[in-house]
Amino acid sequence: MRLLPALFLTLAVAGCGRAGAVALDRGPKRIVVNSTAIAPDRAIAMENSAYGANRSPALTWSPAGGARSYAIVVEDPDAPGTGPFVHWLIWNLPADARSLAGNVPAVPRPGGAVQGRNGGGSNGYYGPHPPSGVHHYHFEVFALDRMLGLAPGSDLEALARQMKGHVLASGEAIGTFAAPAR
Repeated sequence: MRLLPALFLTLAVAGCGRAGAVALDRGPKRIVVNSTAIAPDRAIAMENSAYGANRSPALTWSPAGGARSYAIVVEDPDAPGTGPFVHWLIWNLPADARSLAGNVPAVPRPGGAVQGRNGGGSNGYYGPHPPSGVHHYHFEVFALDRMLGLAPGSDLEALARQMKGHVLASGEAIGTFAAPAR
C-alpha cells in the first residue's frame, strides 16, 4: 500500500515546474538546425553565454517548402520556475533565409526581423546563465506559412498564439552550458 502514495507523489513532483510552459505548435515536418557554436549535447561557447560576451550564435537550417517566414525560440527547460526560461524570441525572418548570422544586435527590428522579450525582461538574445549545474538550451526554428503581425517586445505566449496553425515545420539544436567555476 505504501507504493501507491509514493507513485502519486512522484507524479505530482514530475509535473511541477512545467505548469507555466507554453505549448508551441511544431508542425508536421522536420527541419535540420545547425550551429558551429552548438554541437549536439555539447557545451555552448562561452562567448555565446551571459557569462561571456552574450553574443547570439550563428544558426543555419534546412529549407521548408511553402515557408513565408521563420521564427526562432530559445528556451532553457532546466531553469527553476514554472516553465522554461525564455532566452530569445525572433520572428519574421524572411522566407529565403537559411541562416542567421551571429551577434544579432538587441534592437527591436534587426534587419527587418522582430525580436521579443526574453525571460530577463529585455528584447533580444540573453545567453545561457545557469545559477548552477548543467542546463540544456533548445534553439528551435519554426517555418511559418505567413509573416506575423506581432509588435517588438511581445512575449512567448503572444508568439505561440500567432504561430498556432501556421507552423509548416520545425527543428532544433540543443546545447548545454554550466556556470563557470568561481
